[in-house]
Amino acid sequence: MRILVVGGGGREHATVKSLAKEGREIFCAPGNAGIANLATCVDIKTNDIDGIVKFATENKIDLAVVSQDEPLVLGMVDALQNAGIRAFGPNKAAAIIEGSKAFSKDLMKKYNIPTAKYEKFTDSEKAINYIKEQNSYPTVIKASGLALGKGVIIAENFEDAKEAVIEMLEGGKFGESGNEIVIEEFLTGTEVSVLAFTDGKCVKPMISSKDHKRAFDGDKGLNTGGMGVIAPNPVYTKDVEKQAFEQIFIPTINAMNAEGRTFKGVLYFGLIITEQGPKVIEYNCRFGDPEAQVCLSLLDTDLLEIMNAVIDGQLEKVDFSNKEGAAIIVMMCSGGYPESYAKGKEISGINADGQSDKFDYIFHSGTAIKDGKYVSNGGRVLGFVCLGKDVKDAQDKVYANIDSVKFENSFYRHDIGGKI
Repeated sequence: MRILVVGGGGREHATVKSLAKEGREIFCAPGNAGIANLATCVDIKTNDIDGIVKFATENKIDLAVVSQDEPLVLGMVDALQNAGIRAFGPNKAAAIIEGSKAFSKDLMKKYNIPTAKYEKFTDSEKAINYIKEQNSYPTVIKASGLALGKGVIIAENFEDAKEAVIEMLEGGKFGESGNEIVIEEFLTGTEVSVLAFTDGKCVKPMISSKDHKRAFDGDKGLNTGGMGVIAPNPVYTKDVEKQAFEQIFIPTINAMNAEGRTFKGVLYFGLIITEQGPKVIEYNCRFGDPEAQVCLSLLDTDLLEIMNAVIDGQLEKVDFSNKEGAAIIVMMCSGGYPESYAKGKEISGINADGQSDKFDYIFHSGTAIKDGKYVSNGGRVLGFVCLGKDVKDAQDKVYANIDSVKFENSFYRHDIGGKI
């Protein structure tokens, strides 16, 4: 079987690793230096729909897995299916649930799915007046479109909020993605990430997880694409899970069906557990990153079986299970991330396969090969995964060994999963 995974980060590395079994030939576009040890990397950009369709057709791909937000929102799954290629991921109509925060907030309001109070704006003066009237801080300001996980500003006061509005709506900070913004009330509670497979009829969640978005220890610094994750999330109890199913998961799937936008793929529920119960912070139309790296490491069912069942509308028939225990990933990043950073720094402490026996696995997010050696090639560079009997056990393992790998100006958070 020939499989194409579209993407080139840690999430795609984890996806490729989960799919790479005997009898399967894996391609990845564009991939990275770590993925190249498991798959044939193809130099095609993730948003090059024509290029991906052409490659898939010419190389007789049996399954294409589109795992990044931009190509999904642009309609890559539609294009592949129209060309006769079997594809995993939501179509363009369904991917809007991430592609437009304004759409997703309106969906939740219309179908009574618990979320923060909000308003939408395209005019900066009206947005600023609204913030002034609410006079409630912190307040959350989001670019409505895709912004690589960085289009959210949590403003602690009026001046910071005003600056964020002007930067987005007038300064073009997030390009077209910030032409419309959503201003939300700030919800207090503990965040939970739930990645759930759905075929538009049933929902089968993976193990819950907790992301750490801020760049530095103690949740300081700017929001990033994610500095580390633990799974399972200790606040996601059976009672909370029951509430989430009844009030959020099933209503969301039903709402998308009612809107003629049936969602088939992986739906990411970004939740916050408040005193009133779970509420939705955001939806993503694909695996989270780096949540996928820990959740897939704990998945006990063959990922290909699940993907095929989703496409065929047969997910209910899959015997879905996770491994016992817990997992952690800690991201090692380039100095300066999530703002400007240098690339091309030689990485020491990993072997020829880009791995180390000190960890259960190292997922490459931004690496390349230069003169036969691994070098940094992004903001988030490597993700170190350890499994354990519980979160503390996994945490102890990763932090006991992470300093064995390094590159110039690299940094990581020392408190993923809680202070140690």
